[in-house]
Amino acid sequence: MLILVTGGAGFIGSHVADALLAGGHSVVVVDDLSTGRRENVPEAATFAPIDIRNASALRELFDAHAFDAVCHQAAQTSVSVSTREPIRDAEINVMGALNLLELCREKSVGRFVFASTGGAIYGEVPEGTMADEATVPSPISPYACSKLAFEGYLKAYRHEHGLDSTILRYANVYGPRQDPHGEAGVVAIFSQRLSAGEPIQINAMREPGDDGCIRDYVYVGDVVKANVRALQGELTAKVLNVGTGTTITTRALATTIESALGVSSEIRDGARRAGDLERSVLRPNDELLPEVDLAKGIAETVAWFRDRG
Repeated sequence: MLILVTGGAGFIGSHVADALLAGGHSVVVVDDLSTGRRENVPEAATFAPIDIRNASALRELFDAHAFDAVCHQAAQTSVSVSTREPIRDAEINVMGALNLLELCREKSVGRFVFASTGGAIYGEVPEGTMADEATVPSPISPYACSKLAFEGYLKAYRHEHGLDSTILRYANVYGPRQDPHGEAGVVAIFSQRLSAGEPIQINAMREPGDDGCIRDYVYVGDVVKANVRALQGELTAKVLNVGTGTTITTRALATTIESALGVSSEIRDGARRAGDLERSVLRPNDELLPEVDLAKGIAETVAWFRDRG
């Protein structure tokens, strides 16, 4: 198949592009390099430096290539940025994504896979429970709102135009190539700073000094397998969680990364970040059970950051 991977110079998208090429598919990568890195794009992929908000540039690309499928990873991914800049968040996550969707409809693209968020869409997940796909969404950040809005468009296009789509709701994804310089991606931030002997900060769940928010961290390799299977039509459900069902606090995560690196560093206490959920955990879908546990995933991740340093 010829597959378009948006955000293919970024963390998750570049891993997806690698896996698709290894599986014998042809790949075109779209990325505006606002957060992605050109060196992440596989040499065997065709690269198009396009912002998905640029409808005319996307149209030229779709006119030049007969795509069999689209894997849409490009997004504004920071909850805190979305809280500060909700219009920009919607321009990228809704309008930019709609540019792609309209072209898929016009060009009769066979399949559309969307990277959504389970970590934000479900809202607060009560202690002792996990959110599954039947959990009623309860977004509290503009980022979650924009992702959920586009899920609605996909359902409408499936109903009205027959566009086959799969929605993958990610937990907190981590692994090699994650950007340690943004506001999202605490595993990458901690791994990079601890590797360099720099202090780290625990953002509070409620008050500075607590153990921080509770999260479900899923390794990028498991996320990649979910995308490849969806693109190849191997999944039956249309909406699937991609998570582990296992939780850890931010402070315990920091300790785990320190242990994997064999270091100890200053840990500072920060305030709660706007838009942050206190507890988020996903029930893994039976079709996408995780293969990499946190200990192994952290070991792989810190090794990558150590080698770069």
